Amino acid sequence: MKTPNQQGLRAGTALAAACASLCMASGGAEAQSVTIYGLIDASVEHLSDVGASRSGLTRVPGLTGSLPSRLGLRGSEDLGGGLKAVFVLEQGIGVDSGTLNQGGRVWGRQAYVGLSGDFGTVALGRQYSMLYWSQLDADLLGPAMFGSGSLDSYLPNSRVDNAMAWRGTFSGWTLGATFSPGRDSVNAGPTPAGTNCPGESATDSKACRQWSAMVKYDTANWGAVAAVDAIRGGTGAFAGLTSSALTDRRATVAGWARWDNWKVGGGLINRRNEGSTTTPKSKLWYVGAGYTVNPQILLEAELFKLDYKNSANQATLLAVRATYTLSKRTALYATAGRIDNDGTLALSVSNAASGGTPPAGGSQNGIATGIKHSF
Repeated sequence: MKTPNQQGLRAGTALAAACASLCMASGGAEAQSVTIYGLIDASVEHLSDVGASRSGLTRVPGLTGSLPSRLGLRGSEDLGGGLKAVFVLEQGIGVDSGTLNQGGRVWGRQAYVGLSGDFGTVALGRQYSMLYWSQLDADLLGPAMFGSGSLDSYLPNSRVDNAMAWRGTFSGWTLGATFSPGRDSVNAGPTPAGTNCPGESATDSKACRQWSAMVKYDTANWGAVAAVDAIRGGTGAFAGLTSSALTDRRATVAGWARWDNWKVGGGLINRRNEGSTTTPKSKLWYVGAGYTVNPQILLEAELFKLDYKNSANQATLLAVRATYTLSKRTALYATAGRIDNDGTLALSVSNAASGGTPPAGGSQNGIATGIKHSF
């Protein structure tokens, strides 16, 4: 019987051998590089006013903390003449239980291969929508447990199966687009990780299609972006998109600026969801600020407002976060948030795990502390 240390050594040796095999597969390690990388983020959070009893809930969430946990392989091969072959395989990890996120996909965060050069990168596989890339700089809290994902769970999960994507940066301008004939091949819903709309149908070519486009401009001190993301329905799809004639479209404009120790960002996301018969149109706006106290301490705050047109349904979320950096790779953080729902909305302040919603029209507070380590 092998000891845990022997088992770990064997697993590490196998992984190193697999990496070496990848590096040599195309004729030599000097022509190809492969990087193993990851992020482990674990936290404890407490939510107030959960369910009809309005009881408190303490848990170790598995979807995200300050950032979602992941493990990945990234590689490139120099083909000469400025052309490179590139690939990424990246899985989402539920640190609370050691399971895979994104509906149990092995490489649920990203899985693509492509070519990169002066024209940008063209890739095929499971990839991020341009909506995801458009929010990275302006939405300061990003995919944090108390953040925009609590009001629209598609935002931190805007990934697309079977995608053809192009993205490139030219003199400060970043342009990009995606297209998929079948945006979701895993039924794990109704959640952003699986919407039961595989598409790629010979009888309905429009079913489950997705497309997105982005125009972005950045300088050293400020940037602005506009993007559109549209998903089409299909037979049996979740969230009311049960026909290929129905679409769910988000259009956004956003921007950010930096000076001295400050960074600010804000944006607006306009949504038209034809899968909803009662509240198809909504707007989500956000504004945030971050202040670097010193090289170790970062303070951030962000305000979000979700408003459904011609409806009493709306929600306001305020979140704050303090991060203390221990080293280049390790940091501690503490965060707090509050959400106020109106109408029939019952959105939780936290998107770090399923469940934990307050009563319809209710408010909820959340606090959490955690540690993250990157490698």
